[in-house]
Amino acid sequence: MPTRTARLAALGVLTLAASPALAHTGAGAAASFMDGFLHPLGGLDHVLAMVAVGLWAGVSGGRAVWSYPLAFLSFMVVGGLFGIADVGLPAVEIGIALSVVVLGAALAFGLKLPAAAGAALVAAFAVFHGHAHGAEMAAGADAAGYAVGFVAATALLHGIGITLSPRAVPRLPLMATRAAGGAMALAGIGLLVL
Repeated sequence: MPTRTARLAALGVLTLAASPALAHTGAGAAASFMDGFLHPLGGLDHVLAMVAVGLWAGVSGGRAVWSYPLAFLSFMVVGGLFGIADVGLPAVEIGIALSVVVLGAALAFGLKLPAAAGAALVAAFAVFHGHAHGAEMAAGADAAGYAVGFVAATALLHGIGITLSPRAVPRLPLMATRAAGGAMALAGIGLLVL
């Protein structure tokens, strides 16, 4: 099992490698598994929201550990299908930025919800993330491979969040997770105003 330092370093690398939410042009440049895999890793908005889902699931414990990520992944696929089919969804970028704010705030304030309610919340935001992923796919591309790519990267980010949670790393104080949530919420506010 990786050490706490290794986990934090991995999160830091992912965060620094990600760029602001500028990739959602709808230009349809993505065409393969690798394009799908890299899309969630290429935007700070996606990285923060997806790691936040994992952290919140890990902090919440119980059924949340599997239901939050599963709900996110499932509804992200639904949103991706809407994006691929060019079904309009209003305010996608705002929905994505709000997901960072809300999920970060949930961590910062220690929000405890029943597993079903928390899963519903992350599912609602997942539709926006999925739509952005799907809208980037090139016409005539390998839709299945592309979708598997963005689902795999998202699951990886959820897993990183879960493994960084205080339940998984008992020496990691809950206050560090709350501080990370606050930083995520502030980053989300920054994404909203940019």
